[in-house]
Amino acid sequence: MEIKPLPMSSGCCCTGNSGCCSSSVKAVQAITTSLSFKDTLGAWKVRWGIGRMTYKVTPGLYSVGQPNGDSPVLVSANYKLTFDVLRKNLAGMDCWLLILDTKGVNVWCAAGKKTFGTSELVNCIKAVGLSEVVTHKKLILPQLGAPGVSAHEITRQTGFSVMYGPVRASDIKAFISSGYKATKEMRTVFFPFRDRLVLTPVELVAAAKKSLLIFGVLFLLNLFAARPFDSTDFAAYAGAVFVGTVLTPVLLPFIPGRAFAWKGWLLGLCWAAFAVCLFGWFTPGYRLLAAGYLLLLPSVAAYLAMNFTGSSTFTSPSGVLKEMRITLPLIVGSAFVGSLLTLTNHLMR
Repeated sequence: MEIKPLPMSSGCCCTGNSGCCSSSVKAVQAITTSLSFKDTLGAWKVRWGIGRMTYKVTPGLYSVGQPNGDSPVLVSANYKLTFDVLRKNLAGMDCWLLILDTKGVNVWCAAGKKTFGTSELVNCIKAVGLSEVVTHKKLILPQLGAPGVSAHEITRQTGFSVMYGPVRASDIKAFISSGYKATKEMRTVFFPFRDRLVLTPVELVAAAKKSLLIFGVLFLLNLFAARPFDSTDFAAYAGAVFVGTVLTPVLLPFIPGRAFAWKGWLLGLCWAAFAVCLFGWFTPGYRLLAAGYLLLLPSVAAYLAMNFTGSSTFTSPSGVLKEMRITLPLIVGSAFVGSLLTLTNHLMR
């Protein structure tokens, strides 16, 4: 990403203790709208969970094109993936970007955590001396950031009014050119197949990391097991992980029910039944093992699918808490009984 400092008045210097000020932004930074190979590689790595917590840009004021005092001001988060998607869609425009310190978290999640919020926005407006940069008093915020911002407080404390732009960065040009009017489609949140699929790698990698501990325990148990855990057990577990982290998100709209945990459990049960039949565990001598996996594998898939609620804009914090309160005890109980039956089969058979 090419960044060039532009000289500004001393009013743009950071002097306070806000997150924006802590980055010592003392000048507007000019950015390009084209993404480099490094940007693309960085995005790919983050999708796979590599460097996710440090993938951010310096908060402050940025310029796109040749903006002046009348140019629009777009507010966003300092998560670099969000920042890159936004600037890529601003090609040919002259505007300002006011980037808040959301600790490297995207707009929607940061709004829930209140890091994309009223106090941070107020502090950043003052820190960069925005009133000395533009002659108008309008800010365009992403629609998904609305839960974290009190618009009337922004106006009261800074004099700037808040308007909410479209859900998707790709609609910003049309939104501005139409006189800041959003169509119904611009206000509608979609979560299509591609968007769901692109989020699955990070979930899969996170589950794989947690599974290393489980495999370590199974390795030690094999030293005492009458029937050691083998490739069939590994395949059964790996299948449940795949169902919970990839298959359930991909098929989300087509699985009956509303709760993510239920959707994962249902597909996990289908996988468990298939695996038990495939590996011949319904036969005498393996029925204890079959019963164990029919309880354990759906629980694994349900838990991992429930984690995906944090990636979907179709859920709310209250809805997530309610789902966890109801389903977690069931998941834990089923997994415990299933693990007990499975271990009994392996250790005492």
